[in-house]
Amino acid sequence: MKEKIHPKYFTDAKVICSCGNTFTTGSTKKELKVEICGKCHPFFTGERRIVDTAGRVERFKKRYKIKE
Repeated sequence: MKEKIHPKYFTDAKVICSCGNTFTTGSTKKELKVEICGKCHPFFTGERRIVDTAGRVERFKKRYKIKE
């Protein structure tokens, strides 16, 4: 393998979720900011809520006139 072409790997990279949860993992960046994690994701929490990014769900419902 070629020398000095790979990025520096941090084994203690800090991940910060928008819900406030933090944990460490390995990454090429020292700090990662995410919108959703295993603590707040609807699949893992068992909640029935829609994770909407940029109003896509509302546009879909409006386009196809879907009522809740």
